[in-house]
Amino acid sequence: MKTTLSAMALALTATAVMAEETVTIDFAYPYSHLFDVTYEAMMPAFKEAHPNIEVNFRATYESYEDGTNTILREAVSGDLPDVTMQGLNRQQILVEKGIAKSLEPFIAKEADFAKDGYHDAMLSLSTFGDNVHGLPFSVSLPVGYYNMDILKAGGIDKMPTTWDEVIGACETMKANGIDNPIFWGWNITGNWFMQALMWSQDKAIVENGRVTLDSPEALAAMEQMQEIFTKCEMQNLEWKAALASFSAGEIGMMFWSTSALGAVERSQGDFELLTGPFPGMGATPKGLPAGGNAAMLTSTSDDPKVQEAAWAWLKFITSGEGAAEVAKTTGYMPPNKAANEVILADFYDQNPNKQTAVDQLPLLRDWLAYPGDNGLAITQVIYDGIERIVTGDATDMKELQQELVEEVADLLPNG
Repeated sequence: MKTTLSAMALALTATAVMAEETVTIDFAYPYSHLFDVTYEAMMPAFKEAHPNIEVNFRATYESYEDGTNTILREAVSGDLPDVTMQGLNRQQILVEKGIAKSLEPFIAKEADFAKDGYHDAMLSLSTFGDNVHGLPFSVSLPVGYYNMDILKAGGIDKMPTTWDEVIGACETMKANGIDNPIFWGWNITGNWFMQALMWSQDKAIVENGRVTLDSPEALAAMEQMQEIFTKCEMQNLEWKAALASFSAGEIGMMFWSTSALGAVERSQGDFELLTGPFPGMGATPKGLPAGGNAAMLTSTSDDPKVQEAAWAWLKFITSGEGAAEVAKTTGYMPPNKAANEVILADFYDQNPNKQTAVDQLPLLRDWLAYPGDNGLAITQVIYDGIERIVTGDATDMKELQQELVEEVADLLPNG
């Protein structure tokens, strides 16, 4: 009995020590409909490797813009999470304001960092100056989603490769009784599709600190959008409603990020789904913007245990093991070399719809942020302008272009 009581006492003491050593970190990320399943899949392995770290999941961000706005507010109120996921195009402002911490001190302690899949090409996406401030978590590219049952019923037997072919397919489907042939993702985060059309022409939307909305390429992009919206008679759907409608088998073609592929497949109706490369403006796109997000350390804790726990979580979710779950549960491509070359060696052969974005990787270009503190406001100005094209409120693209140029100039630090 004495021995049993001693053993119980030791067990209780050990339990108390374990409880005392438990470290809790706060984590925030966007797009619950995409990533909830990803983090659920990761947690068992993380808990096994780090039993004393508790991850408190905060309310998810609605979008990348919402994520950045939230972090900027929390920096003022002193309520920052320890780790945050931010859009690749929204990292710089957090670095400039000193909110996102350099990861160099943590990387320096890692003996096999490069062998773990963290190669220079990956780190460059989150390197500012000479310091790594984030570890990319997922990368996406725009693709076409096709309900082949609707296309065939509408008289289309192959996927289009240019926007003229897309418009022709719309007109053929409409003539054959298809009410809703297309959704084109103009309202995706960060003016991503506007940048996709400009990069298709090998033109950046920001050059040398100025926004190139006054360029011939910007006008061509706006005119291309107008043709798609009007000739396809596209419904102005909120993006979540559009994804749900396509998944239910109600839209023939959807142009969106590959990131949504996992969510679409999980809720897919009874139809044949194929993905295809993002169409070009008369030819294959010359470039496409890299979407996606990165994990950034924003902890304000002075406790080394919290800092180390935050780094452990940040490193795990971007590691080969963690990043592999990104590919398995979404349509994103993991930037981690170990995930792609080792863990996912046969994955894309078995999942050809997810291979589409991988095939477009040679077209990868930067997803650009607008300069200065008004970057989010500039995003909204361009968003509002495109919506006017969708609704038909703007019909003269040269006139709209000039309006946007003037509005954006007022928001730029150099005028």
